[in-house]
Amino acid sequence: MTLSALRSSTLLPVLLIVIAMLSIQSGAALAKNLFPLIGAPGVTALRLGLGALILCVVFKPWRMRIQGNRLPLLLYGLTLGGMNFLFYLSIRTVPLGVAVALEFTGPLAVAIFSSRRALDFLWILLALAGMWFLLPLDNDIANVDMQGALCAIGAGACWALYIVFGKRAGANHGPATAAIGSLIAAMVFCPVGAYFADTSLLSPAILPLGIAIAILSTALPYSLEMMALTRLPAKTFSTLMSVEPVIAALSGILFLGEHLLLTQWLALFCIIAASLGATLTVKRARITDSAQG
Repeated sequence: MTLSALRSSTLLPVLLIVIAMLSIQSGAALAKNLFPLIGAPGVTALRLGLGALILCVVFKPWRMRIQGNRLPLLLYGLTLGGMNFLFYLSIRTVPLGVAVALEFTGPLAVAIFSSRRALDFLWILLALAGMWFLLPLDNDIANVDMQGALCAIGAGACWALYIVFGKRAGANHGPATAAIGSLIAAMVFCPVGAYFADTSLLSPAILPLGIAIAILSTALPYSLEMMALTRLPAKTFSTLMSVEPVIAALSGILFLGEHLLLTQWLALFCIIAASLGATLTVKRARITDSAQG
């Protein structure tokens, strides 16, 4: 296949999304390896601060004229920061794949609540089954730390709000919304992370790793996802993103030695099936409703 044919096909945006997911989870694995040096709050501060700096250089948000209601933009930035902060707190004690699966219940809830069809109860039951196998509700059945699991669910709640407010803010302020939101998140959570960091965040031994995490977890995947979104239907994009918990689990195995139990793999696939089902049926329902209208 020639380069021009690759660009015009759907293969390229799919490849971009896969690379973006691999980049995000590789960055999360690298961040977890940095926890013993500066702690999860310190890593959060590095990722948000350096990521915001990179995005500001790329999108130049100072050229943007902020008009209309600014509250969605503010809430978008706060939920972005809260999502990152709680997620890093969760993976201190929870395997990466498990944390991402629990976090994924946030966007899954957004997808399900956007529809009122009876079939959506199946996806709710699948998601609840996955959470049952992941959460230590019955004699620590999945060997998962409860505090870390709750942080992951909290990150998922922030992710859900991030989607809601991000759509509103993006509609008002355009592509530079990500840079402004990251800057807001950094202004709030960088001081918190720096305060609780175990050592200096700008030391020569830490800073290069922080830059790598910011690139892998923020700058590169956000840029690739933006390129893919312009070439793929939203349904296809959402469907592909549903496999991210598996990529996270594989990243945890490869880079962190986090091997999951059979029940945890079952839970991951329950949540992925719920996400795929909700994405496909909700989109189909919207098409049907618009055709009938």
